[in-house]
Amino acid sequence: MQTLTVDLGDRSYPIHIGGGLLEQTELLLPHLAIKQVAIVTNTTVAPLYLEKLSAGLQRNGVTVIPVILPDGEQYKNWETLNLIFDALLKNRAERKTTLIALGGGVIGDLTGFAAASYQRGVPFIQVPTTLLSQVDSSVGGKTGINHPLGKNMIGAFYQPKVVLADTTTLDTLPDRELSAGLAEVIKYGLIGDLPFFEWLEAHMDRLLAREPDALAYAIRRSCENKAAVVAADEREGGIRAFLNLGHTFGHAIESGMGYGVWLHGEAVAAGTVLAADLSRRLGYLSEADVERTRALLRRAGLPDAAPDLGVEAYMKAMEIDKKVEGGKMRFVLLKAIGAAFLGADIPPDILAATLTGHVHAL
Repeated sequence: MQTLTVDLGDRSYPIHIGGGLLEQTELLLPHLAIKQVAIVTNTTVAPLYLEKLSAGLQRNGVTVIPVILPDGEQYKNWETLNLIFDALLKNRAERKTTLIALGGGVIGDLTGFAAASYQRGVPFIQVPTTLLSQVDSSVGGKTGINHPLGKNMIGAFYQPKVVLADTTTLDTLPDRELSAGLAEVIKYGLIGDLPFFEWLEAHMDRLLAREPDALAYAIRRSCENKAAVVAADEREGGIRAFLNLGHTFGHAIESGMGYGVWLHGEAVAAGTVLAADLSRRLGYLSEADVERTRALLRRAGLPDAAPDLGVEAYMKAMEIDKKVEGGKMRFVLLKAIGAAFLGADIPPDILAATLTGHVHAL
């Protein structure tokens, strides 16, 4: 097991990474205010891991309230959030009851938002079971739900007490979900860690083969990058925005296609290609840099072009984005592979050229 720390003063918390951690519930016990938890999971993860986690807690005298939600991005909404509140209220959950998110990014975001809101704030713990959630969404305290007009537009910053990333849960992850997680891993190399990007180019086959040592290294390196950025800029006033490389375009793809049609990581991969192409058109990246980025995404089993939604649809969706400031769209761009920056005042004709230059017709 390896342990990292997200340094946020008195709200700092550990990230434990390793195999078999679901069976080491003693790692969670110090973070429980009382011996009652609600484990929020979904219909896919529950049959695999709910009993294992529950049994370990119950052996230590912890009362467990199971909350099983439907699986899928399309359920990341108010209606599903209310199912969590229904279960908490019916079971008389208290202000010190801890919510445990057992699942991927959707479960983590829903559970964290529920924890931030129930009785104005109860503790929560992240137990991510997908690569994407282990390297990205479980760390940093972003929680929330989608709205039909925009992804993740309703939510709160709310940090967990601990993150428990059991790498053996990746053994049951479908190949498509593994690839989706690799989009976020590649992102860390692109925005600020060129040596890691080069390591990914050299070892992508090992990651796709699920070699434990390679996965553990990629997860740890990703979490180190994320933890450092969150510690420096918790509420995204500056450099934390760099973590959204490809996300402005990607969120437009998700909402434009319909939530759940493309996985989040797939949309981010396509959005990353658009961000790289826009960086090239603005004179920062070379054509070789763009192709190098696309090649690594392709090797990871990810899209290397975006769906053709039409320029108007992209623009309409991107105008409802958390990085819009003073009515102006801002994009995370690349000065070079491994060097991100935030760009605004993009000439409309150049943006339009990007939105038609790296898309595939549906």
